[in-house]
Amino acid sequence: MRSTADDNPPVGAVELFFDLVYVLTIIQLSHYLLYDLSWQGAAETAVLFLAVWWGWNYTAWAMNWLDPEHAGVRGLLVVLMLAALGMAIAIPDAFGGRAALFAAAYVIFQLIRSAFMVAAFRGQVMGRNYAQLLAWSGFAGVFWIAGAFVPDDAQLVVWALAVLIDYVAPLVGFWLPGVGGTDMADWPLAEEHLAERNRLVFIIALGESILILGTLLSEIELSSSVVAAAVVGFATIVLLWWLYFSRRLGNAEHDAPERSEATAMARGAYAYAHALMVGGAIVVAVGIEQITHHPLEDAEWSMAGTVLGGPVLYLVGNVIFNAARTGVVPRSRLAALVALAVLVPFVPAMSALVLGIAALVVLAALAVVTGEIRTSTEPRAEQGAGQEAIGR
Repeated sequence: MRSTADDNPPVGAVELFFDLVYVLTIIQLSHYLLYDLSWQGAAETAVLFLAVWWGWNYTAWAMNWLDPEHAGVRGLLVVLMLAALGMAIAIPDAFGGRAALFAAAYVIFQLIRSAFMVAAFRGQVMGRNYAQLLAWSGFAGVFWIAGAFVPDDAQLVVWALAVLIDYVAPLVGFWLPGVGGTDMADWPLAEEHLAERNRLVFIIALGESILILGTLLSEIELSSSVVAAAVVGFATIVLLWWLYFSRRLGNAEHDAPERSEATAMARGAYAYAHALMVGGAIVVAVGIEQITHHPLEDAEWSMAGTVLGGPVLYLVGNVIFNAARTGVVPRSRLAALVALAVLVPFVPAMSALVLGIAALVVLAALAVVTGEIRTSTEPRAEQGAGQEAIGR
């Protein structure tokens, strides 16, 4: 385990190595949605994303308490990488012939990590915490495995129930009959380490947009409309990055909340809010492909779902993030959500390119109104050491 004296441990090299598998996973998810933009396809993509995100999220939290330089911990992450790779290669046919592979890889991923934590912290409060988490993962795992063998029209429902169990577990403190739940104060957290892990995975998600855009441009004719759409897509990526990274909170030690409050805050800000923001970035990648590949075609509702839906998911997650960390709901983000909603009735009258420009204008206006884009920058020393506040 990590030294208790290290309040903000650096991200280990093996953690970055672990994230490489998630590059492939995000690519697979974006392509899964791209090839099926129906409601069914969107729901299936959401279930798959929520599963792989939860595996990554629990691993990021576990590494708060594990020493990445320890040989056993490195071995654990290598095994988890193999399981994550199994999930990634199963994604294209996860609701078909590779359902069992995806379910088995996911369940193994969750159980092995929690079992390792129970063993590593045996006799300690953290070991008890992870024993209860292990029980919940096993309970959800029953539905994951069962869902792989039910009729096709029932698989989505069973797996959605499994996702619900996984995501509810922390909210009820991993409560077990006769045992009770875990106290939030019993999950001491190095928040900056967790914040850095989430920043890195968000960059990976944005990278998928760059990859999709670059790959497409290398394969199609570069007409003026395609180039214009590519510029819009690239500008959208830049704005998402800018809105995410541009401003910091103050020093993390200032007005530090109680341990239980800090852990609850981190749970909302990272486990749940970042799921929406990373998911939104993946959907944005699909929307960029749509407007770049068909810039002058009439915007279809499925296209609008990605071009507008991606920013909406990001902003909703952004609102939850800020509310969890500061207790304040950023009105600027709510205004941007309203502006995106106002565009919906006009979708049938827009081309793909115009729709992309409209969404871009909303994001650009948000950046300007909140003062995110400035002609001068603050010195690093004045920005503080806390986690980036993603808007205000």
